Amino acid sequence: MVDVLGTDVPSESPRADPVALARGLRSLVRAEAPACERARTMTPAVVEAMWSSGLMQAFNPAPAGGLEPTFAAMIETWIEMAWQDGSFGWTGIANLPSSFAAAAYLPDAGFAEVFTARDNRATLGGQFFPNGQGVAVEGGYRLTGAWSFGSGTGHAQYVAAGFLPMVDGQPRWVSEGIPDMQVAVIPREEVDFADGWHVQGLRGTGSYDYAVTDVFVPAERTFALFTRTPLRGTSPATRMGMMPVTAAGHAAWALGVAKSMLDDVADLAATKFRMSDMASLASRPTFQKGYAHHLAAWRAARLLVLEAFTAAEAAVASGEDLTPVLRADMRAAAVYATDVSRGAAEWAHLAAGTSAIRDGSRLERAFRDVYTGTQHAFISEKVAIDAAQIWLGVIDDQFGL
Repeated sequence: MVDVLGTDVPSESPRADPVALARGLRSLVRAEAPACERARTMTPAVVEAMWSSGLMQAFNPAPAGGLEPTFAAMIETWIEMAWQDGSFGWTGIANLPSSFAAAAYLPDAGFAEVFTARDNRATLGGQFFPNGQGVAVEGGYRLTGAWSFGSGTGHAQYVAAGFLPMVDGQPRWVSEGIPDMQVAVIPREEVDFADGWHVQGLRGTGSYDYAVTDVFVPAERTFALFTRTPLRGTSPATRMGMMPVTAAGHAAWALGVAKSMLDDVADLAATKFRMSDMASLASRPTFQKGYAHHLAAWRAARLLVLEAFTAAEAAVASGEDLTPVLRADMRAAAVYATDVSRGAAEWAHLAAGTSAIRDGSRLERAFRDVYTGTQHAFISEKVAIDAAQIWLGVIDDQFGL
């Protein structure tokens, strides 16, 4: 099988290279993919392999057992994971950033409870959008809310839940027009799950709906959704906040799934003969032109993503502010990479013909996955519009970018 392009990130030791950690799981992930789909969450074998390899905690700050990788290393790791399997890759962009954020931003007492007391073996997943309300009480909040698509919660010990703090029946505000938005980290046993994860694609991600009703969450197990002030970790990523990390994950995921389809159709083309066609698929000029176009577009999108995120990372590392333009650059790059990846996947699926429609094949599963994952609001056209308005000077900033 054709390998993923551009995923080598040099390091002194494979244990210090998250890309190598992910690549080492290829055989297991491929073998377990059908079982993950049937279970509608990652199998225990995959979860344990992520822990034993060091991958699950790799993006954490060092005090939480992590490697604090660069954005380039994170992006290439996610591309590799999604190339192996869409659900595995989606788990990577759910569990790894959730753990990263909690480890970087939780107050000391919350960090000690969630991470230190578990020898840093804490899996997190969930939904950060503030679909809950937390009534402020002494020592914390009484939280009530319901969240959909809690990615990675099928095997998470802690569940993230975004909420609006409420004081005297009103939201708490951080500035004019901007409410305070917090994230609660809740033990799994305090969460009510709904078994509604019956979907077209990404079936193995355990992205369950869940709810809590009047659950007390101590303040030390909460942090601000848009904070860029880490309490742990020294990498620039910790000073850039959750939005860039999440955007990088979505971009890399789409690129990884699309690349798997381009690679698989290229492998197939040498021996694929269409009915009444004496020439193999690989020898047809129309296939060659389409393959060249989409592979070149994929490479260009990947380079754009790397450039946008590493430029912002370098600015923050040198002490500069994470400006609205830099944030718009990253978010727009993620949207563009998603659009390019969707187009490449559609072409590969069509070019493969009936080979791509057999239930359970990599091509069939990847096609379902890419059209499920690219529905996410985080890489919607509104994000591109917000970025364009900043570039054009129509608005000064959009805090959600």
